[in-house]
Amino acid sequence: MIVRLQSVNGGERWYTTSYQRYHLVGLGLEVVGNSIRESLTYSSLPRTMLKLTKTQTFLTANHERFRLLSLSQLAAIADTQETSLKSQTHTQKPLESHPSLHIDPKYFVSVLLNCKNIFQIKQAHAQIVANGLLTNLFVSNKLLYIYVQHKAIDEAHAFFGGMREKDPVSWSVMIGGFAKDGDFVNCFRTFKELTRCSVQPDNYTLPFVLRVCRDRMDLLMGSLVHGVVLKSGLCWDHFVCAALVDMYAKCRVIDDARKLFDDMHKKDLVTWTVMIDGYAECGNANESLVLFDWMREEGIVPDKITMVTVVNACSKLGAMHKARFVHDYICSMKFSLNVILGTAMIDMYAKCGSVDFAREIFDGMREKNVISWSVMIAAYGYHGQGKKALDLFPMMLNCGIMPNRITFVSLLYACSHAGLVDEGFELFNIMWDKYGVKPDVKHCTCMVDLLGRAGRLDEALKLIENMTVEKDEGLWSAFLAACRIHKHVELAEWAAKSLLELQPQNPGHYVLLSNIYANAGMWEDMAKVRNLMTKRNLKKIPGWTWIEVDNKIHQFSVGDKSHPLSKEIYGLLKILIEKLELAGYVPDTNFVLHDVDEEVKVGMLYTHSEKLAITFGLIATPEGTPIRITKNLRVCGDCHTFIKFVSAITKRSIIVRDSNRFHHFIEGACSCGDYW
Repeated sequence: MIVRLQSVNGGERWYTTSYQRYHLVGLGLEVVGNSIRESLTYSSLPRTMLKLTKTQTFLTANHERFRLLSLSQLAAIADTQETSLKSQTHTQKPLESHPSLHIDPKYFVSVLLNCKNIFQIKQAHAQIVANGLLTNLFVSNKLLYIYVQHKAIDEAHAFFGGMREKDPVSWSVMIGGFAKDGDFVNCFRTFKELTRCSVQPDNYTLPFVLRVCRDRMDLLMGSLVHGVVLKSGLCWDHFVCAALVDMYAKCRVIDDARKLFDDMHKKDLVTWTVMIDGYAECGNANESLVLFDWMREEGIVPDKITMVTVVNACSKLGAMHKARFVHDYICSMKFSLNVILGTAMIDMYAKCGSVDFAREIFDGMREKNVISWSVMIAAYGYHGQGKKALDLFPMMLNCGIMPNRITFVSLLYACSHAGLVDEGFELFNIMWDKYGVKPDVKHCTCMVDLLGRAGRLDEALKLIENMTVEKDEGLWSAFLAACRIHKHVELAEWAAKSLLELQPQNPGHYVLLSNIYANAGMWEDMAKVRNLMTKRNLKKIPGWTWIEVDNKIHQFSVGDKSHPLSKEIYGLLKILIEKLELAGYVPDTNFVLHDVDEEVKVGMLYTHSEKLAITFGLIATPEGTPIRITKNLRVCGDCHTFIKFVSAITKRSIIVRDSNRFHHFIEGACSCGDYW
């Protein structure tokens, strides 16, 4: 077998076996019958000559720089081998039995690690082939890894397919490469090949596959991989178990995630963080904070990533006391407010009802990016302070921060909730022309909401009809809500039809349409919608209101009498309503969406969860202190009026967070200006 490369005026020619040909073709060499002609040009190595014969391998170079070998190393190798060649030409044993070049594989690994681009990797690949080191699994795995690290997935896959020998590391690198590249199909396919080849997956491969299941929210595949974990005996491996917890939590199967978490013998910071985040994402932020306290009791010290997760849980819970506690803990740990943690804290304080505290954090950040500015703008928006939101925009531009799509969503949202129609139109028109941000469905939804709230339904309808982007459920929901506000039944039916085609299993859409029929006195149509819900086994989401008192969350539903102070709550509520009626409060029975007598409607209004929570707040909190409540649905119009009167009579500020925004009630007025 002869392998030979010669510099010839007409080019270079190789003679090789099929196995060697495979690798050389991968390096850019043209196959001509049983020979291959080099298609790469060595412009940087004009007079380099690599010769390999059956009896000897040697390198010569008179260029000042050889990319893969330093000059001193090259000279030493060349001198030694050229002398050896002259003296041993007739006595040397064949290459197969006597390797001619004793170069440590670690040297080529070092060369690979120093490669800066794909061209250098292919050069190193060629040297590895030339020196017969492809049979060294350690070197081959490192070459595969370097291809993957430089995102040369096609080259990596081709090389992987030609490897004569593969170990678990080889499979792990290839599966991990596909996972990082987002090629989930090939990731799963390669994992399937691994299991068919009876290769034992390790604690490197399995977490990669589980992360893909997590990112795709593919619970079925995740469960199958869990079965492989059990068969492999890796169910107690720390890394694998942590990945399983993460996968189940992200797939919102939080009970399974918690069971695995509780069974783990050793829980590190990453696992705690995953579990805390899982509860927050599944709507149980309170349990997230319980876990955080437990983690600290176990002696686990959180890092900034964990604190970002805890801060996000606080923002979802909306409890100011918890927010202050977390802020104090961050200060005690002397964590600097970098962009990620600082931005999370802005969002936390804003969603806990204090846009002023959020602004303090914002002003105190040394570094802000476009997300930080966008979150602060959004905070002013959903607190009804549209003018302040717009004032931040030129400040952001003056700081050299260019807006992105999220910035304009925040700005347009602020305009829609403050009735700033002209300002919203101006921003919508300049976002593409001036800033190169193409309007998407989110921006169009904000504009539909802006026009709809202002009663300009015809313009909103025209915008929808002329949209070039695909309409989603958010857009149709905004238009349907506008139809409800302005009692336009015909357009509401049209919007609801489109909405139910997109999301037929969302009970909220049916409820909104039935409420529109009820407001219009169309009881038969309302009954049809309710019957349709029953046939499709859909149930209305119950309304709940929460209030935090003395570090404890109290929850109320409509007509709730389960609270220990229920008797006192209803007693004070009766007295309070009498005072409000004397001050001019008149119950608005239009918000009772049942075909019953007026007296019954009034009684139903008086026991709404918002009223019960606020009355409890008056009992349980000191006079003069703010009352903060959170509602999981949109606060009803009658409760909005009720709270305005309560704030005036009791001289208490009341902050209400509902599903859409914040309402700040002070001395009989609301921050929304009754525009909501």
